[in-house]
Amino acid sequence: MKATLAACLFSALSAAPLAAAPDAGRPVLPAYLQGIGIDQRLNAQTPLGAEFRDETGRTVRLGDLLGRRPAILALVYYRCTMLCDQILNGIVRGLRPLSLQPGRDFDVIAISINPAEDPPLAAAKRQNYVRLYSKTASTAGWHFLTGSEPNIRAVADAVGYHYRYEPKTGIFLHLAGIMVLTPEGKAARYLYGVEYEPKDLKLSLVEASHDRIGSLTDQILLFCCPYDPVTGKYTASILNLMRVTAGAFLVLLIAVLAVWWRRDLRFHRRAPVREQST
Repeated sequence: MKATLAACLFSALSAAPLAAAPDAGRPVLPAYLQGIGIDQRLNAQTPLGAEFRDETGRTVRLGDLLGRRPAILALVYYRCTMLCDQILNGIVRGLRPLSLQPGRDFDVIAISINPAEDPPLAAAKRQNYVRLYSKTASTAGWHFLTGSEPNIRAVADAVGYHYRYEPKTGIFLHLAGIMVLTPEGKAARYLYGVEYEPKDLKLSLVEASHDRIGSLTDQILLFCCPYDPVTGKYTASILNLMRVTAGAFLVLLIAVLAVWWRRDLRFHRRAPVREQST
């Protein structure tokens, strides 16, 4: 019962970056949940030398999976059937509508926070979520890792992800959220909850990529909808929207005037010149 209530509470609070004090206007977590939360550590460097085992049992460093593309980092555990599954499901639902593709534009890196879990379990989880993403997609770009407690803690501490194992219930207490890393492995954006809007996922990946992916439209959206670190979402800026609208109107006005001037010029060039009578 305690585990179920904790999971429900985490879902309710997952939109908040921290378990804040009363004066911050957010609910206070029960005593046994104190210390659980996610601190935004933007631009913090993840430990690239941290070693894990991939789905095949091969030892890999976190840095081996980075360097070329941005990545979505999910700290979960694979035997969790409550909050963790909802986080991974939310990632898949948010990615499906995007033109960006795992393995080409970005990577998804899931790290189990349970050091007792093994590569066969990680492989089964990866296969399940790749199929859920697309029946025709390959596993390229999807990484489900397991590792030792020190390496797991090193990554979690670097990105401000605070969790705790509860021996009485056999569960890991944690809040819901994911991080977006730059190709260099730095924490670029935090998205909270178990549902991730495609817009937020795409813009965070485009921004973390240092403009290596995305289109001009995405750049305009980034200007109009800057990242809000409090909510972990991209929200519209009225001032920036007005600037873009005014700029677009000015460009349109210049284009219309240019067309009129060209037509007027062609008309005068074609008009016959009347000889003056003597």
